[in-house]
Amino acid sequence: MDKLSNMKFTAIIPARYASTRFPGKPLALLGGKPVIQRVYEQASTLIDEVYVATDDERIRSTVEQFGGRAVMTRSDHKSGTDRIEEAAEKTGTQADVIINIQGDEPFVQASQLKTLMQLFDNPETQIGTLGKRFESAAAAMNPNSPKIVCDRQGFALYFSRSVIPFVRGAEGDGWFEHFPYLKHLGLYAYRREVLREVTQLPQSPLELAESLEQLRWLENGYRIRVGKTDVETVGIDTPDDLLRAEAFLQKLTTGVS
Repeated sequence: MDKLSNMKFTAIIPARYASTRFPGKPLALLGGKPVIQRVYEQASTLIDEVYVATDDERIRSTVEQFGGRAVMTRSDHKSGTDRIEEAAEKTGTQADVIINIQGDEPFVQASQLKTLMQLFDNPETQIGTLGKRFESAAAAMNPNSPKIVCDRQGFALYFSRSVIPFVRGAEGDGWFEHFPYLKHLGLYAYRREVLREVTQLPQSPLELAESLEQLRWLENGYRIRVGKTDVETVGIDTPDDLLRAEAFLQKLTTGVS
């Protein structure tokens, strides 16, 4: 990571209280700690400057109580990307690259962050994200798991909720044998000036069609480089996910497989 030693990275974790499917999710306890604290601690294993960007005083207070740094942001942001841009402006960070770590990813790994950071060794990388091979055809068929198609240099050509590419001459359940379908993991990093620029863009037709924000960036000509990871963490969207996360944490703690 010699090239990275000359670059400064800041992680910003967007965290809202008013989640539709799980209100108060960042403050829910996981193994005796708030979810947001676990995300913060995982990010801090590799990155020195970490902030939580929130619009809720309860979250800000909790973060400060465990010794973290929080930034209050507006409540009307349409996306986490917009929230981290406001937070980056307010902190006055001098970072070359801003990393967006979702506030519901308490098991984000240092290896994933390192892979994401190393993407910026390539000066053509404007935005970085991660992908992981799907483990089954059924998982690839799930529209809630966006797929990525990349070029030979690892830059994203397209993201879709549909299974792409279409494999001609094969039945749908046999496609998985013909192509290494790649699942998109929602971890992003942006060069500082690029983050400013993409948050000024209006929503695009592709984004509106698929409800995937990253299509707005592609449609406007930005280059998104995709790092590969073998690690898939347990995100928390619902109370049921929290139960699964508790079980996952128990396995990690006890070493039981």
